[in-house]
Amino acid sequence: MSLIKGMLIRYQSEPSERIVRAHRIMKKKDVLNLIRYHAEHNDAAFRNEAYGIAKDFDRSGDVQLASYIIALLSDANTFIPQVADSAARSEFLTKRPVVQTSLPLPEPITNDIQGILNAIGRNVGIHRFLFHGPAGTGKTESVKQISAILRRDLYVVDFSMVVDSRLGQTAKNIAKLFDEINGFTQPDHVIVLFDEIDALALDRVDSHDVREMGRATSALLRRMDELSEQVMLFATTNLFTKFDKAFVRRFDAVIDFGRYTREDLVDVAESIMNDYAGQFSFISKNIRLFRKVLSLAERLPYPGEMENLIRSSIAFSKPNDEFDYLRRLYVALVSDGAKNIQDVRALYGQGFTLREVEILTGISRSTIAREVKERDNE
Repeated sequence: MSLIKGMLIRYQSEPSERIVRAHRIMKKKDVLNLIRYHAEHNDAAFRNEAYGIAKDFDRSGDVQLASYIIALLSDANTFIPQVADSAARSEFLTKRPVVQTSLPLPEPITNDIQGILNAIGRNVGIHRFLFHGPAGTGKTESVKQISAILRRDLYVVDFSMVVDSRLGQTAKNIAKLFDEINGFTQPDHVIVLFDEIDALALDRVDSHDVREMGRATSALLRRMDELSEQVMLFATTNLFTKFDKAFVRRFDAVIDFGRYTREDLVDVAESIMNDYAGQFSFISKNIRLFRKVLSLAERLPYPGEMENLIRSSIAFSKPNDEFDYLRRLYVALVSDGAKNIQDVRALYGQGFTLREVEILTGISRSTIAREVKERDNE
């Protein structure tokens, strides 16, 4: 193991005063652990121990020495990782590309995300985060954006490979998974995402196979306690109320993504609509009419579902009809929309102007005005 040799050789060349200070701070246990991990060729454990020592130096005020150790650990040539920075070498992790894009979120959730970024930047040991809330609220996308902002590689756990029907195999796979995670060459450049972690973390009492899921959950709890603080771990779930309470306590922060007001949902939908209108020249944007359609919906979808709805309405819209996507949105969102879209009087009665009814139906404004007048005269 070349790193420990490099650390010892370079460290011995430092001034004796620094060596004395280090001796006062380092505990016997630290030295014994370094030697043991070196003898066992356990690169991941050695690295984690060294990071802990660097943190102790930093807390004691010896920032220069702490930085010196971190610099040694950052030398990629000194380690042969258990998991290479290529997903092809991993049984359970898949590397996902991340691109920083706009992600409209309610202010309370945005503030929580900013708090996470602050905590990570301060390197105070907060590194395990749980995002919960209904599907489509932005949990997974937020993790992707955090990865992009921090310029960290994102690895997603493949649960189809972890969960195994054979007795005891899931617990063994969890152990292998965390060995891979702790074995990253540069853990401070990585984010690991347990997307929809429900498969492993549901309450053991509610499981059909209590003993098997109990073993798996217990293995997960143990390995989370041993996770390197240099690795940022995120988990998402739609089933938070079903979680094992001991599992929830392992996280440093739990963020609720279900905090959307109706106004938030309208604002997010408008933001999504503006993005798509800017991408496609064959549609015309009419935000005023779009917001009217949204106001008539009994239930507004969360952002993920809303984006899919807007995208599909645009994709399936008629050629040479710049507003057909709005008709499709009306039918999809408004109760009795398929019926009302054929009734100009009903549309006018819902508060749409003659021009807006014309856009939604394709019927000329003069015809609409005549039908509305006939209704008023009845």
